[in-house]
This record gives sequence, structure tokens and C-alpha cells, in this order.
Amino acid sequence: MTKRNRVLYWIATIWLALGMLSGGIVQLLQLKEEREMMTHLGYPLYFLTILGIWKILGVIAILIPKFPLLKEWTYAGFFFAMTGASFSHIAMSDTILDILPSILLIILTIASWYFRPANRKITP
Repeated sequence: MTKRNRVLYWIATIWLALGMLSGGIVQLLQLKEEREMMTHLGYPLYFLTILGIWKILGVIAILIPKFPLLKEWTYAGFFFAMTGASFSHIAMSDTILDILPSILLIILTIASWYFRPANRKITP
């Protein structure tokens, strides 16, 4: 792995981890804004707890060494959750400011996955 790729991996991964961790905490706390957003999107409020726990566990899985299969599943989960969030906002005709955070997290998920080092990949 080149130094450039290692730097890109860690930049994307740290920002992804911070975004998912902060989102997970806010969802677990069920702040008023989060409850209003989930209601606006048409989802039950218990989704906040599920998503919050999954995001925090996902951040742990992404950051700990080894466990490449777990990391693959985590990247897939982050991708599915954030594309679901994006399309939910689009379906509700929300503004780009509402859609942008999930799009940014999709980009960070893809970048972190793409630039991950060999010891974090599944080897055939």
C-alpha cells in the first residue's frame, strides 16, 4: 500500500467513524430533531435505537484491527443505511441540505472501503 493510499484511507475512515459515531449517539439520545426527522420520513421512532446501536458497533468494527469479513459487512451496512437515508429524503422532496449528510457518508464509506489496507481485506 502506498503512503498516499494509507493517508486517504485514514482520512476517509476517521471522518466516516466520526460521522457515524456522532449520528449513532444522537439517534440513541433521541433528540427532538431526530424524532421529528424520523416522523417526517415516516419511520417508527424505535428505528432510532436500532440505527444508533448499529452505527456505534459499526464504528468499532471498522476501527479495530483484523476481522476482515466483519468489516465487509459493516461497510455494506453503512452503504445500505446511508443510501436508504438519501432516498428517504429524496422521496419526501427534502432539500439538498437534508440529503447532503447521507451522501457525504456514502462517499466516505466507499473511499474508506476502496483504500483499506490489505490486512483489512478478505483474502481469497
